[in-house]
Amino acid sequence: MSPFCGRRYKRVLFTSCFAAVAVFLTSAVVLAQEETTPKVELFTGYQWLNVGGSVPAPGHSPNAPVGQQLRDIPQGVGVTGAYNFSRWWSLEGDFGGNWDDHVNEYTASVGPRLSWRNEGVNMFLHTLLGLNRLTVPGLPDDNGLGAILGGGMDIKVWRPLSIRLIEADYVWGKHHYPDVVSPVFSDLARPTLNGARLRSGLVWNFGFPSATPPAASCSVQQSEVMVGEPVTATASGSNFNPKHTLNYTWSSTGGKVTGKDNTATIDTNGIAGGNYTVTARISDPKMKKGGEATCTANFTVKEPPKNPPTMSCSANPTSVQAGTSATVTCNCTSPDSVPVTVSNWTASAGSISGQGNTATLNTTGASAGPITVTATCTDSRNLTNSATTQVTVETPPPPPPQASKLSQCDFPNEKKPWRVDNTCKAILDDVAQRLQHDPDARLVIVGNAEPTEKRQNPAAERAVNSKAYLSDREAKQAIDPSRIEVRTGSAGSKTAEYWVVPAGANFAGEGTQTVDENTVKAVPDHPAAPKKKVAKPKAQ
Repeated sequence: MSPFCGRRYKRVLFTSCFAAVAVFLTSAVVLAQEETTPKVELFTGYQWLNVGGSVPAPGHSPNAPVGQQLRDIPQGVGVTGAYNFSRWWSLEGDFGGNWDDHVNEYTASVGPRLSWRNEGVNMFLHTLLGLNRLTVPGLPDDNGLGAILGGGMDIKVWRPLSIRLIEADYVWGKHHYPDVVSPVFSDLARPTLNGARLRSGLVWNFGFPSATPPAASCSVQQSEVMVGEPVTATASGSNFNPKHTLNYTWSSTGGKVTGKDNTATIDTNGIAGGNYTVTARISDPKMKKGGEATCTANFTVKEPPKNPPTMSCSANPTSVQAGTSATVTCNCTSPDSVPVTVSNWTASAGSISGQGNTATLNTTGASAGPITVTATCTDSRNLTNSATTQVTVETPPPPPPQASKLSQCDFPNEKKPWRVDNTCKAILDDVAQRLQHDPDARLVIVGNAEPTEKRQNPAAERAVNSKAYLSDREAKQAIDPSRIEVRTGSAGSKTAEYWVVPAGANFAGEGTQTVDENTVKAVPDHPAAPKKKVAKPKAQ
């Protein structure tokens, strides 16, 4: 083929490319329907190629090279695989091959693709980068850098199959023959291909998402109206073809419906108060099946108001002791100014008796805590309302604290009848712990003696010695002496009684007398020996 023919084919090819791009951009403006997009598209088809460049002529000296114009290659195939991330963007892998007796060219490229999808039509632009392999008889095979820029149009025939009506691409390649051409002739040593290709074939579509059925949504502007007031309802559809005109059919369980397209008005004159439902049926007459959706909305029609009476109750007093009474008064009025009566007095505990709007609560037998009193107000139309109030039965006060006998010690020692022995010390240790745990309590020690004892004041000594052990003896209990009171009793035994007196309590002390601690002192177990007199030195 002559260079003139090659140039003519190039002009035709580039004219087709620009026309395809112009149609592509114009269609993007009028797109309105989002077609279902497959996940994967596979193109297989015919490919015509204009190589668009010159290479060194084989058989000539490198110092005197002769270039040869590469002619068009009508034999060829193209294969493209595209993974769609969205209806707009895809990642495309492309392989193309053309061959004849004079030259073979193969391309393997990858790159992004931008698509515009209309109903039954998919138009796209892509730009690819990869390998351009050129094989010319008499020259070494060369793998160079390649790029492809262009676009095309697919016509949908069947959901899984489309026809690629045309694909027009600019094909660029860069090669290098350093061993064939002298460096002086750099243009032939590094030829650049500015070619074009045309494709047509089949596109196989895989991985369609599940189709979303049409849906409808209804709403009313006034969900509650009085009898006679109109209700306005609106319906909207989704997943319908926006290019198609939809039909709307309206109905209601109450009132007279007047519909116009996606809006309807319900006349509520003459209907009873209650809850009603308006229904809209949206259909696409151009869809053979599945082009229909229904929605509903609820509204309430109210009759003229009938206000129930209002009521409030109060008690006097609000807190009482068990067995006493409280007066409960309830005030009831009607907003519609109709007669009212108060009745049905009840109480959660105790007993209630009332007449008119006043009742008496008797708390005899009621436990401590709140008692709820309830009364009902009824108007002449049998509309009622209830109100409550509470009366609290107070918890009885706790009994006053009392002194209690904690323990006692025996004093069996005949020689030392005042002596606190080990058994008694253990008892007093427990008494000390009780006083330590209750710092507000006091201790009363009551010493006793048998009538036959000849020692003077043995009962007082037993009480004083017990106090001394708790406050300042070897046990070191460190009980404050001011918390301990010593007394003598008339039990007629060799004992000392230990009474704990809590804060706020008093020790009755019947039959006991206070010990004068200035007179009766604690008797130690081992009295100290008297000090020896030191002789004075004689004068010289």
